[in-house]
Amino acid sequence: MDPNEVLNLFRSSGALLEGHFRLSSGLHSNGYLQCALVLQHPAHAETLGKALAEQVRGLKIAVDAVISPALGGLIIGHEVARALGVRAIFAERQEGALTLRRGFSIAPGERLLVIEDVVTTGGSTRETMDVATANGGTIAAAGAIIDRGVNVDLGVPFTALAKVSFPTWPADQLPDWLAAIPVTKPGSRTSAAAR
Repeated sequence: MDPNEVLNLFRSSGALLEGHFRLSSGLHSNGYLQCALVLQHPAHAETLGKALAEQVRGLKIAVDAVISPALGGLIIGHEVARALGVRAIFAERQEGALTLRRGFSIAPGERLLVIEDVVTTGGSTRETMDVATANGGTIAAAGAIIDRGVNVDLGVPFTALAKVSFPTWPADQLPDWLAAIPVTKPGSRTSAAAR
């Protein structure tokens, strides 16, 4: 899949949104990709998962399991794991911090692939990596459907199906035209700045 095909799936699903958004990172933007609107279609989720798995195979790394942060990475993580023929687990928030629950465990030295829907600053990807390593795993690589970051260095190989650049601003540096639009918090993580 080339990046234009990926973005066309977003457009046709109504997942390419314009307005004023407070991202999970705390930054503000006038554009947002709502992956849930694409991933609600099982055929699209399968297509994106297979394409991302192919890119991971191109990294020529061994992967024992996929770990994703809930909620955004859960569906795509499952689809990538299915395409790779490995198990899929997820970390979820408990009292504000990502953790493993539901009986999930990681074997010592197990090689994990972190899969997200969108990477912006890499914050939730790093949190997921920390959960995996704290539970005995080794991070082999990371991947996402969309890379919104600006040269995010995760310390491991990283791949994404498409790179999309919407401008972002800190809350105290919003342009007047954006500040005039009511803000929406579309992500699955509520930061202190969004409360």
